[in-house]
Amino acid sequence: MSQPENFPRDCVGARRLARGLLLCALLAVLLVFRHYGITNDEHVQNEYGELLLRYYSSGFVDRSALHYLDLYRYGGAFDLIAVLLERVLSFGAFETRHLLGGLVGVVGLWGMFKLGQRVGGDRVGLLAMLLLLLTPAFIGHSFNNPKDAPFATAMIWSVYAIVRVLDELPRPSWRSCLLLGVCFGMALSVRVGAVLLGPYLLFALLLWWLGQWRAGRGLAALRDSLPTLLPRLFAAFVLAYLLMAVFWPFAYQEPLNPLKALREFSDYPIDLETLYAGHWYPATRLPRGYIATYVALQLPEMILLGLLLGLTLLWRWLRNGAPLRDTQTIGSALLVLAGLFPIVYFMIRLPTAYNGMRHFLFTVPPLAALAALAFVRCGAWLAAAGRRRLLRLGQGLLGLLILIQAGVVAYLHPHEYVYYNLLIGGVKGAEDRWDLDYWGNSMPEAIHGLEAYLRDENDGRAPDHHYRIAICGDEDSARYYLPDYLVYEEQWQQADFLLALTHDGCDEELHLPNIVVVQRFGTPLAVVKDLRGYDIEPAPETGQLQANPKSAVPGR
Repeated sequence: MSQPENFPRDCVGARRLARGLLLCALLAVLLVFRHYGITNDEHVQNEYGELLLRYYSSGFVDRSALHYLDLYRYGGAFDLIAVLLERVLSFGAFETRHLLGGLVGVVGLWGMFKLGQRVGGDRVGLLAMLLLLLTPAFIGHSFNNPKDAPFATAMIWSVYAIVRVLDELPRPSWRSCLLLGVCFGMALSVRVGAVLLGPYLLFALLLWWLGQWRAGRGLAALRDSLPTLLPRLFAAFVLAYLLMAVFWPFAYQEPLNPLKALREFSDYPIDLETLYAGHWYPATRLPRGYIATYVALQLPEMILLGLLLGLTLLWRWLRNGAPLRDTQTIGSALLVLAGLFPIVYFMIRLPTAYNGMRHFLFTVPPLAALAALAFVRCGAWLAAAGRRRLLRLGQGLLGLLILIQAGVVAYLHPHEYVYYNLLIGGVKGAEDRWDLDYWGNSMPEAIHGLEAYLRDENDGRAPDHHYRIAICGDEDSARYYLPDYLVYEEQWQQADFLLALTHDGCDEELHLPNIVVVQRFGTPLAVVKDLRGYDIEPAPETGQLQANPKSAVPGR
């Protein structure tokens, strides 16, 4: 699996393109962060950040954060930083959170370049970053997912730090080991699942020592590495623990609290159902293929193609005796572990999960890096074999896939996270069969559509009286975007309009025409219905609400 000897790892052009791409991503964040809606979790996450700040500002007296809902089991790094930024910036609380989330996503993209660069060279780093940038699940979640997206970014940098330490063996520098501590600590400060990094590190060190043993230097490698490695890794873990403690005070209230939180997450008895292949399953009793299928269906086709090419590289590597000659090969094996082990663990252990693949978003970056590595190495071998025509054909195909995927991401905006690939017919093929807008990101767009509808009714002016709107979704998230003349109404019977998400069939509760439809690829995500002119009453037979036309409608 190592690079052909005549294949250059360094490429100034690739590094410049990576910096340019990163700058474009940063500018895009500044332009679009206001476009994203408030997810169901963000209100309580924002409150958790406020409670963490109160814990410290009260001199550890106010301990509300240590038992707030189930969030005390999470580190609050993102939430605490967000509430601090809110006091500095002039945006609202949720706009600040979305800006911070987008910036953290950009940090993740740069980490992808550094990881790919360390494993396979500058070209791999550039392509890995580009593939992740064009992965809608990562981009969509970055802006308004306060746990899974920051965790994915922290895991990218943590795996990079492990590879960097590996690259410097037998005597890794203090700088690399402390970087590992910072990255590990920040990952733990978001989700306790970062404990996976411990086995990842041990796996990489074991492979390195196995390579040394095969070369006849097993005992010598241990003598050379352990006196330097052990104290520096110990310092890294101490630093990681301190960082975790700053952002997650529950963790140090009792010594075993992190492990307690990890165990409780795995068996959390949440009363939710989640959609899988057209059927609703309890979050505590899911099919074994739940996560693997969602990941396969939500990865872009070009990443799946790269992973298929990677299988051919794996076969070639195994046929050559699985040599462990360099850290690039071991780094590749580490990417395989980081991308696949959590999915395999889910299939065996079946912990609680829901909302598709979002809790396993951190497995996507290593898979994207593996795909980039496979593309670049296949290109290198084609070049070394003199297959120039085939190489140009492959590069052209990859370039075409990249352009198509960029168009898909732009079209889906700002609902990128509802993306599905062509294995099931895209977003349209996922309708009523797989999770789409489960977080209500489309509600602001639906409200803007209703505003335009009412202005058209009023000769282009805003209405001069109030309308009542019912919400079938998270009403707090929708109410944040309501103009003054739209007032939230809890009772559908008293409402003038109904805003309904389509995710769980809420739009089909009342069989009325849709006056506003938020859709992507012909698939509705949210709708608005005009209830004026109808009596909304329970049906005598079933008790379900039904719409009956009024005999006379004053003012219409």
